[in-house]
Amino acid sequence: MAGLGGAEHLASSPPAQPPQRAGRLDAAALAAGVLVLGAVAVLGFWLDIYYGVASHFGAGVPASGPIAALFALALISRLRSVRGRVALTRQRLLSIYAIVLVGAPLVSTTVLANMLAQATIQRYMAARIVEWQTSFIPLLPAWGGPTDWPAIEGFYQGMTPVPWSAWALPLLAWSSFLVALVTCSVCLLLLVQRQWIVHERLSFPLAQIPLEMVSSPRGGASARLPGSSLFWLGLLTSLALTSLNTLARHYPAIPAVPLGPVVLMRWHQVGPLAGLGEINLVLWPWLIALAFLAPKELSFSCWFFWCVRIALTVVGIAAGATARRPELWWSTEFPASVYQGVGALFAIGLWSAWTARRHLGHVVRTAFSRRWRMDEAGEPLHYRWVLAGFLLSFSGLVWFCWLAGARVWFGVTLILLILVYYMTWARLRAETGLGFLPFPFFPHEVIVVPFGSTVFRPQEFVALIAPHWAYFAGGGTLEVVPGNALESMKIADAAGIHKGRLLLGMAVGFLVVLPIAIWVTLAGIYRHGFYSLSAGEDRTILHWYSWYAHEYITNPRGPDLQGTLAIAAGAAAALFLGLMRLRFWWWPFHPIGYLAAFTWGMHLYSTPFLAGWLAKTLTVRYGGLRLYRALMPAAVGLIVGDLLSEVLWGLLSLATGTRW
Repeated sequence: MAGLGGAEHLASSPPAQPPQRAGRLDAAALAAGVLVLGAVAVLGFWLDIYYGVASHFGAGVPASGPIAALFALALISRLRSVRGRVALTRQRLLSIYAIVLVGAPLVSTTVLANMLAQATIQRYMAARIVEWQTSFIPLLPAWGGPTDWPAIEGFYQGMTPVPWSAWALPLLAWSSFLVALVTCSVCLLLLVQRQWIVHERLSFPLAQIPLEMVSSPRGGASARLPGSSLFWLGLLTSLALTSLNTLARHYPAIPAVPLGPVVLMRWHQVGPLAGLGEINLVLWPWLIALAFLAPKELSFSCWFFWCVRIALTVVGIAAGATARRPELWWSTEFPASVYQGVGALFAIGLWSAWTARRHLGHVVRTAFSRRWRMDEAGEPLHYRWVLAGFLLSFSGLVWFCWLAGARVWFGVTLILLILVYYMTWARLRAETGLGFLPFPFFPHEVIVVPFGSTVFRPQEFVALIAPHWAYFAGGGTLEVVPGNALESMKIADAAGIHKGRLLLGMAVGFLVVLPIAIWVTLAGIYRHGFYSLSAGEDRTILHWYSWYAHEYITNPRGPDLQGTLAIAAGAAAALFLGLMRLRFWWWPFHPIGYLAAFTWGMHLYSTPFLAGWLAKTLTVRYGGLRLYRALMPAAVGLIVGDLLSEVLWGLLSLATGTRW
């Protein structure tokens, strides 16, 4: 599983440049990045948490907020009044973009809104479920959330000031956990970033968007947007289509362009054909363009293995399993699709570490050598400090679990599971550009399925469920932050930006915006009420984890052999695909595609990935790499146009007070 996307990927990636001593991250660029990040954080509350019209504003994949900010800054850089005072060069704009990219996910439904809600939901529900008051609530740590009923009720009902005294200790605890988890995961990815970027040359499709968006025609000149007519054609086409369909939803007289999902065949609820699910035609331009930028064998594998998953589902139903859609097959009955996804996820994470073993060995030897400062040219931070940061933050996370009532071994296991998921998610995004939704990765299921729930203490289930906002599988949660940091390292490598200074800028921006993000989110929730916001509309997910924890505590169960075998089968399949890719250069199947197909979302993504693969295959075969490189601006334009449309219509919702 070398991660190479074929010869066409080598042509698509901008050539890496050595870091420049100037770094292009001076005080002005850092200040500008923090200011833009603060503005994006405030807008993130209104557009994502409040209205839900830009759900990918900060935490999604790809994120519309940072791209919109980069687009606006590139336009501003062309103003004569701006050029006369400060040169917004390409490196400065990309550095600002990286700072915003890492900090923006904080103010989103899936990060801070979920973190704050999880700190209150059990006590809020216990007021209505008497059983919880004796069997569940006593297990919650006092520092886990507010204990005063007015503070809890006001969070969900609104129209009250923020009780900061009741939140002081919980905010300190969970903010420390958040920072420690981000530090630990970023340090882990810093150890492998050189392996993935330089040695394996992963494609990083999302990194190509800002790199293609901003150009600098002359050394030191202000940056500008692409002059390619194909870029603007793609941007305007995508912007027009999404805007037309948005208007058509509110004004039926306006004809819409059916981009999908368009139902081609409805779900047959009985018989083996139920395994086909509902067949939809999806032609989202931005997703087709993203598949066009990804390596061919990867986009091919995504839709191919989705067909395999459908076939296995049909066979399972024909053999007597309960009829259900393939994307909703949560059972451990054959084919136990989600559990295969679990096995593939962990196998790919471990395989990625194994293929990087030589590099990691070099890292350890360098960190403890006397010449450790001289053997790390081009690294963002000395390996010795990276390893120290990883060990300290990992120890702090385990200590946090211990404070919640878990044993040390349980804390170590939980944090390792989360880190493996973060690493695999970063790999998935670095290769496909998307963070799929591997819903099977619930650590409570991964831990309980092989061992049962009787071997754990009740407090350990509380410690397992409380931070679920940090590992909700692929839903754009905290795993986006280290993934974005890795993507920023790729951007720095391609644009010749000093990685160490950029890393410092991202850290400063993240730490500065964190208290601002908490204040904005908490003040907005207490003003409007959580259940009145878009973030609180889907109460099922919010309650889901608490029900899981309570069920494990009150109704213990033993190991699940079927689920364990399915996890092992998924791991074996992913390892086999990885070995075949290493042994045979012509092998067309990618283990990342297998993982993506056995997660939630491929029932919508399969058609665009098929279209993107077909477009790229025909382009390379009949036009060669030169034609493919010439068409890349059009693909980037399609993606940028969709993201800009999301932000523009979100701003219109904010201005008019109506959700568009």
